[in-house]
This record gives sequence, C-alpha cells and structure tokens, in this order.
Amino acid sequence: MISHASIAVRWAVLAAAALSACAGDDRDRGDFAATTVVATTSQVADFARAVGGNRAAVRQILQPNSDPHEYEPRPSDVKAVADAAVVLRSGGDLDEWLDGVLENAGSDATAVALIEGVKTRRGGGEVDPHWWQNPRNAVLAVAKIRDVLIAADPAGRAAYTANAAAYVAKLRALDRAIASCMRSIPAARRKLVTDHDALGYYAERYEIDVIGTVIPALSTQAQASAGEVSRLVRTIRAAGVSTIFPESSVNAKLTRAIARDAGAKVGPALYADTLGAEGSAGETYIGSLRFNTQALAAGFDGAQRRCQL
Repeated sequence: MISHASIAVRWAVLAAAALSACAGDDRDRGDFAATTVVATTSQVADFARAVGGNRAAVRQILQPNSDPHEYEPRPSDVKAVADAAVVLRSGGDLDEWLDGVLENAGSDATAVALIEGVKTRRGGGEVDPHWWQNPRNAVLAVAKIRDVLIAADPAGRAAYTANAAAYVAKLRALDRAIASCMRSIPAARRKLVTDHDALGYYAERYEIDVIGTVIPALSTQAQASAGEVSRLVRTIRAAGVSTIFPESSVNAKLTRAIARDAGAKVGPALYADTLGAEGSAGETYIGSLRFNTQALAAGFDGAQRRCQL
C-alpha cells in the first residue's frame, strides 16, 4: 500500500524539477556559509545551529508546534535536500517521511540519523524516537553533528569543536539542574500523564512515574478507544494525579475532557515533539526543557515551585 507521504514525495519531485530553475531565491542556502545543512525536526535544527554557528546555513523542515508524525513533504523540502551538503534527521518513525525525499532528490549530501548514536531507554521493546528528551542524548547528538560538519567542512574544525564544547557545557549544566529540581519533589508526587508517550526518556532520566497517556502510543497517529479513555480516568483517580499535561503540537480537547472526568487540573502545554515559535519559552531546546521542568515541578508539587534552571 502506498502511503500518503510516498504520494506526496512523488508529486514533490515533479514540482521540484520545475523549481530547480528558480535559482534566484537563495534564502535557504545561506551563501555566506561554508556548509549547507538540512535538519528535519526543530530540535535537530537547534542543535545544528548551535554547532554550526556562522559557518553553517541550517534549513529546518518542520516548523515550530507542528506534529512530525503527520508531516507530508513539500516541493521546497526536496529542493533543499538536493542543495544540501549535510542532511540531519532525528530518526525512527518520527521522520521516516524523509526516506522518499532522499531517494528522489538526487543529492550527494551526507545523511545522518542521530537516533543511531544515542542511548535507548531501558527495558527494550518498541523503539522510542523521542531520544532528545534526555539531555545526555542531546550531548551525544551534538558530538555526532560536530563530526559530520567537520567532515563536510574541514576548514571549520576549530569553530565546530569550540561551538560544540560550549553547547555541551550548557546541556550538562541543564541536566544537573533538572535532576536537582526533580529530586526536591517527593517521589510519590512525580506522576506524569501527557497526550502521548513522548516524555519517556525524560521520565526515565529524572525518575518520574508515567501513569498513562491520552493516546496510548509513541505516535500521535494512534487513537484512544473509549475503553482506554475510561481506564485512564480510573487510573488517574486511583493514583491521585493532580495535573495532566497536554502537548503543544496536539489538540488538547480530549485531554481536557479526561482531566474534567478525573478531577484533575490541566497544566501548561509541554514541548514534546516540537520546539515552540520564535519568542516563546520553548523557542530553543534548552528553553523547552526549562519550561517543561518548571511546569512539571509546579504540577507535581501542587504549588508554584520555581527551580533554579
């Protein structure tokens, strides 16, 4: 069976052929830069910008607050990949729609799936593509991006190395601060319910108990049955969960209904699959984890707890 993404890619390739003649618009290329990079997700693009600095022009495919699970490629994506020196993907089924773009773009770009170099969650089972929710995985991804950019632009070795080191120092400091914040909350209160299973890495790293998810899957393309919703409501009541957290890229209608039936509050929308728009608290990866942590801490503790992040 041909997927919607595959159909979209085939159409995109034809359209891209016509667009290729439009060489006048170089906004995505960044002619000032030594290396052109395409990144699928907002998180990966943020990492690439941190490492690349002024030497890399980063074209981000997914826009802020968009759901990567439901994305269909556009003609401009095919053209961007065809022009790139490096293509960075998050990996797993989160951005598998990139396969068709890479196949048809006719690009010589180095393509890297960052999920292949990070540590998986304990216990095995289905591969969780939301690896960046653990900052220690972000550190590993940044090192991989550094090495890929150096290979594509050897003259930029010193810049990429320095940029990566400075960013990793920030990531490690953030990781320590989040761990300290969560340790200050009694373990019995660290109970999490979100829209879908996107914060498993975060929960495992900071010893949070995932009680359940509105969509009982790693992808937002799944749907909850009436029975699953009823069971989740009972579970929330039994566990004494005080706050349920929606996600910025998911419609929160069902989440609000479940919270109402379970007698729980609805917390701020977390940055799970995507970063936030420019100017928002979740505009950057570091900003998104800071925001999420503050929101979770307040929800778990039932007060306006402010951790030093």
